[in-house]
Amino acid sequence: MTGYSDRINHALAFAAKHHDRQVRKGTRLPYATHPANVAIILTRYGREEETVVAGILHDVVEDCVGEGWTREMLEERIGEKFGAVVLETVLDVTQRRYDEEGNELDRDERRADYLHRLATASDGGRWVCAADRVHNGNSILTDLRRTVDPDTVWGRYAAGREGTIRWYRAVYERLKEVGFTASILDELHEVAEALEKYSTAAAAPAR
Repeated sequence: MTGYSDRINHALAFAAKHHDRQVRKGTRLPYATHPANVAIILTRYGREEETVVAGILHDVVEDCVGEGWTREMLEERIGEKFGAVVLETVLDVTQRRYDEEGNELDRDERRADYLHRLATASDGGRWVCAADRVHNGNSILTDLRRTVDPDTVWGRYAAGREGTIRWYRAVYERLKEVGFTASILDELHEVAEALEKYSTAAAAPAR
């Protein structure tokens, strides 16, 4: 099982520096808690070092892609520091800002493109995708259980309650569809179902 290594420590420090001024949506939690938790999830499932490092760096790369970084810039900043396999693993499951023709994608198009590309993503990329959703989904559930006003939680997300729940279900279904059968998929399924059940319970009229 993957444990501590200089490379993982370097990735955690690198991500913490990148996310230094960022917080989790609607909270005061440092954003760096998310990649750290993704790493813990991947380690819990015994994933290899490259996948754990990719999990730590996945939002660093996505931020850079969103800011218009070129492939060459990413190779220099990420690939040279952490290896080509790590960079490719992350890019496999990074929402793109532009398609192959250079057309800018809106949020729905980025999500559709992301789901489509899971078919050709590496096994490591699919693990990162699943671990990312498991932690984010469980974070939403934790916040929902702590509040008396669920709308304050769902309001953090541009897609709203129904759109967010559909997204978790869509990622789970797509991973299953493309033949990803890893045990983490069961955990992701539980998260998606819990979100759906919590939403149904919250939406039910009081008697």
